[in-house]
Amino acid sequence: MTDTTDIPVQSGTAFRGPLSRALDEQLGGRNLDEVIADPDHALPVPPASDWPAGIADARTLAEMTERATAEQGTPWPQPRASDAARYHGDGNRIAWETPAFARQERLTRTAVAAAGDPSLLAEVVDGVILLCEQSSWCWPAHDDTLARHSSVLATVTDPYLDLGAGEVVGQLAWIDQLLGDQLDAQYPGVRARIRHEARVRVFEPFVRRRDWHWLGLDGDAHNWNPWIHGNVLVAALRLLDAPSDAAERARILELVVEGLDRYVAVLPEDGAIDEGYAYWWNGACRLLEALDLLTFATGGAFDPVPSTRSLRETVAFPHRMHLGGGWFVNAADGQAKPSSDQPWHSLHRTAVRAGDADAQAFAASHRRPSEAAVVEAEGLGRVLRGLTDAAWLQLSPPAPPAPASTWLPSTQMLVARERDGSSSGLSVAVKGGHNDENHNHNDVGTFLVASDGVPVIVDAGRPSYDARTFSNRRYELWPMQSEWHNVPLIAGRGQPTGREYAADVVGVQTGNAPSLELELAGAYDVAGLESWRREVLLDRERAEVRIHDAWRWASADAAPAPAPASSTELWPSVVREELNNTAPQLSASDADATDATSSSAAPAPTQLRMLLAGDVALASDSQGDDSAVITPLGGAPRVHVTWTGTATATLTPIELDDPMLTDVWGPRLVRLDLDVAGRSTMTVTVRQEHSTPPFGDTNAVGDAE
Repeated sequence: MTDTTDIPVQSGTAFRGPLSRALDEQLGGRNLDEVIADPDHALPVPPASDWPAGIADARTLAEMTERATAEQGTPWPQPRASDAARYHGDGNRIAWETPAFARQERLTRTAVAAAGDPSLLAEVVDGVILLCEQSSWCWPAHDDTLARHSSVLATVTDPYLDLGAGEVVGQLAWIDQLLGDQLDAQYPGVRARIRHEARVRVFEPFVRRRDWHWLGLDGDAHNWNPWIHGNVLVAALRLLDAPSDAAERARILELVVEGLDRYVAVLPEDGAIDEGYAYWWNGACRLLEALDLLTFATGGAFDPVPSTRSLRETVAFPHRMHLGGGWFVNAADGQAKPSSDQPWHSLHRTAVRAGDADAQAFAASHRRPSEAAVVEAEGLGRVLRGLTDAAWLQLSPPAPPAPASTWLPSTQMLVARERDGSSSGLSVAVKGGHNDENHNHNDVGTFLVASDGVPVIVDAGRPSYDARTFSNRRYELWPMQSEWHNVPLIAGRGQPTGREYAADVVGVQTGNAPSLELELAGAYDVAGLESWRREVLLDRERAEVRIHDAWRWASADAAPAPAPASSTELWPSVVREELNNTAPQLSASDADATDATSSSAAPAPTQLRMLLAGDVALASDSQGDDSAVITPLGGAPRVHVTWTGTATATLTPIELDDPMLTDVWGPRLVRLDLDVAGRSTMTVTVRQEHSTPPFGDTNAVGDAE
């Protein structure tokens, strides 16, 4: 999200932010419960028994029915208690989550199939009761039962409301909406069981415990906030339908709006998400979907999107982060090539309401009439919306928009491409920010470069989540460390973690030669370092990206001595084990104390580092200068990386075996290290192989050496 230091912490009284103000203005003093629809008419997808002919996408319905029919009568996926406990043992969370997610995906396609084939209703009931009998809906990695009850398994008398519990209650509410009358006719009592479990596991904890970390009471609202609130909203609108539930329904809706308001209050006006594009779908998009439900349930009386700048701007975030094809600018824990199976229909609906033609076109560019309109992994609510959205289903894909440049001041990120409206040529992204962002990586001052939309100087992304990922051991994971991002290593030290380790913006340009200049000294804890300036510039006239670093020490004695020359480590040798498990960065004082224990230590290196994807080789270019030649993934034009002066260049490969990384990059990435000890500036230039620089010397982006 963004800096939350100015967001007030309110207790005892309802939080009032942008949504509350919009609610007051648009409802004219009426309470929300006065305009909200009754439970039978509050959700935007009618019961299956009321579906008119042709309402649902025939291809999607046929494909899901085929799969559901093939599974009929077979055992359902079974998450096991021993696998839930593993999280507190070896840290593995996938063993439990995989069958749990598969169970819910099967129930989603079976419920959709039953809308057209009532013979599958028995399968739906089996899936529903399996969820109702499941000890906990909370994902074991999120449960606080160990801290509160000294148990490695869920405490059923103290349920934890997390993303998983939200997803289950939302799924059950949509099933109730879709098939409720059929359940009453053939399986009376099932709907009452759904309501009982929703009350015990979700509604009561939601109201009783107001210390949930995801509420954003301290001003730090992240993607859990709208994700959980949105599912609680669906459940309250549908399941609290008895006359005696009216007061509880009104109270929960009031708390949902207040919770969403906290997220909107810290959503920056430029709409940027510091968790990156991949998390936009389960953060800002979840917010927009919840607001879409409120707009429908109030008959259009409440619609804050058109009048709230941050909401309008975040609708544009996905296409602003697009590089080309399936590639996106990735930051934090996001992948550079995430799944294309996203709820594009949700983006399209909100883009229409926001009046953003580019966002509409970007969403529509992902509509494939020859393919299913939605997939089960989206979750039942998203599946039903996309399956029955007539406007979405009628679209044909246009060309996606490609903005020439985007500057997002809240995250200090600049994205620019060589050609307006096209992914061909070079694209570059550079970010400042700080080292305590949501899903943080220590990466202040990093940059990415793409060739025809394919990243070549890259951010690795994240490995599969385990017990270390969100603990004090997070920075044992190499993809989170600054040493494996495109930032300097200074006197042997990378960037520490913390809000105080941040960049200052020196200057930004978004015209014909877009650039961002940052002061990075504050992102390090290195004694004697006065300044480290980095400027990244896209020179459209010369068809090149230049990265200029210039640094200054407090005195000549403070500058580290050059490290002894070493031979180049040639790709594809395997990275040393210790590089794949680097300890978190020491402070300067701690590091100095450690260094003092060994008088024979080699001089600490100062290096410019770049993580590269594709086939990489060191060579001399046509002018005799050293260079790295990168053959990108997917057949994009080759790229040459050159640098001024002489510098020892080392290639350090890292072999990948985690599917979260190999699915994007293949079996390895390669880090280019340039030894710059003894210097005070360095300019790195990136060009596509077919580009020819004009005659004359290249001017450095900053001061000359």
